[in-house]
Amino acid sequence: MGRISVRFMVKMAVNWKSNRKTMHQIQSIKKASLITAIKTPYTMAGEIDLDTYDKLVEAQIAGGVDGIVVGGTTGEGQLMNWEEHLMLIAHSANKFGDKLLIVGNTGSNNTREAKKATEYGFASGMHCALQINPYYGKTSIAGVKAHLKEVLEIGPGFIYNVPGRTGQDITPDIIEPLASHKHFVGMKECAGDERIAHYEAKGIACWSGNDDQAHDSRHNSQSHGVISVASNIIPGLFRQLMDTPNQVLNQSLQPLINWLFCEPNPIAINSALIMTGAVKPVFRLPYVPLSQAQQKEGIEFLSQLKESDFVGSTPKLIDETLLKFC
Repeated sequence: MGRISVRFMVKMAVNWKSNRKTMHQIQSIKKASLITAIKTPYTMAGEIDLDTYDKLVEAQIAGGVDGIVVGGTTGEGQLMNWEEHLMLIAHSANKFGDKLLIVGNTGSNNTREAKKATEYGFASGMHCALQINPYYGKTSIAGVKAHLKEVLEIGPGFIYNVPGRTGQDITPDIIEPLASHKHFVGMKECAGDERIAHYEAKGIACWSGNDDQAHDSRHNSQSHGVISVASNIIPGLFRQLMDTPNQVLNQSLQPLINWLFCEPNPIAINSALIMTGAVKPVFRLPYVPLSQAQQKEGIEFLSQLKESDFVGSTPKLIDETLLKFC
């Protein structure tokens, strides 16, 4: 009995230390108010361009961004094989893990696949996972709960609710019981400010997934911040929006932000970064560039900013003779 008691006490002490470390890690993650869903650039041969990627991430650091989501929708994780996807997470963690919160998008509509990818992501050094409810081949509410619980068992995770892409809303009755899980960080929430305010009032951390609402979500609905697409191109200005209420700046950026979603993301942000010369003119199909008329609108919006306010240099129409598709 004495041996069993000692073993039990040692196990309890180890678990206590582990839980305390996890709680400290999650509290640290929650301090990140501006997280960029980072763009993945390509070489002219269609491979991931790590040199350009590093420059994009360095521009985010210079702009005051707290973290990046690697291989998310904006980063075209849906167009990568898992080897590419996990390589980019590992590269990001190794290169920038001491400077930024590294969130690996390891979610999938396949629970087994999501668990395996998440295990690899944490093994390669990411700080947190981004998890999503099963999409296209949707499951029941009970299945959503089981899926999210399984993937959270592996390590700290954001839950991403984007009904416009998944076709299924992750409602508060699903999230509120799940929020007590030791690895639950919070929500990337695209269902609007009312939902965000509801969660935050209950102590459930939320990051806006809608750039156009991010300022008001932060300062009116008390969101923890934003996981942003627009900060790929204007990181410093988004830093200002998260730090201090500024309706003048917020309203002035709305036309540019709306333009960045004139077609399904990431079409416009891909086009914008090519237009400013920040990345090479390469698209992975099925994404294609904005039309010339749409590009001209973007040039008008970007030209209203100081060149130091956006990533790249003076925007120009994409030279179609240089475009590559892969």
